[in-house]
Amino acid sequence: MLAFKSGDARAFSTLVTRHRQGVYNFILRYVGHRQRAEDVLQETWLKVVRSSGEYQPRAKFTTWVFTIARNLCVDSARKESYRKADSLDAPTSEDGEGRALGEVVPDEDGASPDRAAHNVRLRPLLMKAIDGLPPEQREVFLLREYQGIGFKEIAEVTGVNENTVKSRMRYALEGLRKKLAELGVDGELVGEGRTVA
Repeated sequence: MLAFKSGDARAFSTLVTRHRQGVYNFILRYVGHRQRAEDVLQETWLKVVRSSGEYQPRAKFTTWVFTIARNLCVDSARKESYRKADSLDAPTSEDGEGRALGEVVPDEDGASPDRAAHNVRLRPLLMKAIDGLPPEQREVFLLREYQGIGFKEIAEVTGVNENTVKSRMRYALEGLRKKLAELGVDGELVGEGRTVA
């Protein structure tokens, strides 16, 4: 980012290559709608370009870019609050058939067929449970579990103290356990080392 700030245009391409997928996945899970996620992602990178002169390396670049993305997600949600967003378990095709959006998000680790089948069954349930979390718990959960960001950085991104972040994560996990149990997912399915992320 410092190279881009000082005029190296190729550095921006490197930033996008390194961080695009993680930022996009966060935005998609936050807004729950592919087109809105792509729009917010584009706005995020435009904001990075426009704000590059103001960038100060007080924290990691990832903290800065996720803060921008989060703020734009919140703004987008406010603008779109009168519209109903598609759920991640809504069919991707217009005829109401087809796989759910949550099932078509790419799995980068090349999961085995057994794990992939397990995930196809559990992913929509997990997405439904995540969607049911209060927004402040959902964003902490997504940043921590899907993006691997530490609690201290999440505190910087969300603008609350680290203990509040940890508390929100604890409540999110409790809420997910309860909701998944209501949906018929027991601890054995999740506890065998198989994850859905």
